[in-house]
Amino acid sequence: MLILLSGLLAGWTLGANDAANSMGTAVGARVRTIREAVIIVGVFSLAGALLYGHRVINTIGKGIVPLDQLDSDLSTVIALAAMLAAGGWLFAATYLKLPVSTTHSIVGAVAGAGLAAGNVPIVWAKLLDIVSAWVLTPVGGALVAYVLYQLLRLLVLKRFNPPDKVWVWPLTLSGMYMAFSWGANDVANATGLMVGVGIVSPFVAALIGGVAIVVGIGTWGYRVMETVGTRITNLLPAMAFIAEVGAALNVHLYTALGLPVSTTHSIVGAIFGVGLVHGRKGIDVRTVRDIVLAWAATPVAAGVVAFVVYAILSRIFL
Repeated sequence: MLILLSGLLAGWTLGANDAANSMGTAVGARVRTIREAVIIVGVFSLAGALLYGHRVINTIGKGIVPLDQLDSDLSTVIALAAMLAAGGWLFAATYLKLPVSTTHSIVGAVAGAGLAAGNVPIVWAKLLDIVSAWVLTPVGGALVAYVLYQLLRLLVLKRFNPPDKVWVWPLTLSGMYMAFSWGANDVANATGLMVGVGIVSPFVAALIGGVAIVVGIGTWGYRVMETVGTRITNLLPAMAFIAEVGAALNVHLYTALGLPVSTTHSIVGAIFGVGLVHGRKGIDVRTVRDIVLAWAATPVAAGVVAFVVYAILSRIFL
């Protein structure tokens, strides 16, 4: 029951913090209201979680610390400590309106709890793959979005400047694609550890996590949506569209590879990329600095909290 509740907490905070990654740009470009964005993200993130989420769930559940190979009591306490730590950190970041990586949170928490347990094998090679993907994700998102937006400007915008209303549906469709990719990749962050300890199947974990994410989107998702949509750069509809497409392509690639990456890094990198097309003056450097500092702190903070939580829980349950 505690594992289930901690998974619901992680899913709720994940939905609240990461909802902005899918439709924050559409809100910032003023083609969708926050209410419309919340509904769209809720529907398509749940679809992504159920149809494609199992690929990354197995990586989180078994790939970093092989929980299925440990004593059941030990693996359960590690999973519980990691999920509580990740959920707590995400709650704090969402309250502060900071778009942090839910993937960093859960991966850092799993590693921290595993280290606290001692004599527990940590698959460092898989962890290195994940960390490498973290570094490449924002860079890849920025490069893809920069190139796509330059092409759009050269081939379309310099010859024809569509009115804002023309971008409503392209932005909506790109947001749907991003929401689907996000749900598929990030549902593992909420419930992958349930699969690792053998409590539920990957599909049931995806269903539980998907529903919790939708509740998080509907109740608190607006907080970070404001930061992503309006505070990094002044998004024009065309810029918002390219940022969504670039970020979604980036996340989709890593999901196909079974690697948990940060949709937050992908969309923020993409927004940064399209902003750079207009020069450095188009970027709010202070906001970008705050976000990057929060990114760097996330895996360390979640790992430290998980280490402490495991030490407390092990005295109670082991």
